Amino acid sequence: MDRRGWLAGALAIGAGALAIPGTAMASIGERRLAFRNVHTNEKIDARYWGATGFDREGLAEIDHGLRDWRTGDVTAMDRGLLDLLVALRDSLGVSGNRSFDLISGYRSPHTNAALRARGGGGVATKSQHMLGKATDIALPGVRLETVRNAALALGRGGVGYYPRDGFVHVDTGRVRRW
Repeated sequence: MDRRGWLAGALAIGAGALAIPGTAMASIGERRLAFRNVHTNEKIDARYWGATGFDREGLAEIDHGLRDWRTGDVTAMDRGLLDLLVALRDSLGVSGNRSFDLISGYRSPHTNAALRARGGGGVATKSQHMLGKATDIALPGVRLETVRNAALALGRGGVGYYPRDGFVHVDTGRVRRW
């Protein structure tokens, strides 16, 4: 085989390999999340993943919806956290268009410090919320204990259980529970 033949063959193989990820991505399907912020009653329902990968508009809508509602500060939420929430919802057999009740998403350092100063016993100094890697949620119609157990079964990060306050904390930090 001469050099041109080898190059043409290599290009054909490379082009075929490039087609595989597109097919694989398409088979993953759409991923979307819906939230109702319990403090503002704001509702979002956004697709953040489609056949071609991440959907920038949907991600921006989710990032805005999970903003620090006290200050208005927005951050790019950890994409792994979004996938964790989809996996949690799916493991509970809940429809993709059903909203999580959002108690807290991103928390600015200012808000985190203020909550700690007020005596927030569950507020860590280096909270995953400040990194965009945590949410405090409930799922209407699903017992809080069931949500906690499903999150623990996923084994994909931290899970905090706050039955008195009516939410479960999930994050993409190291696996731990409280």
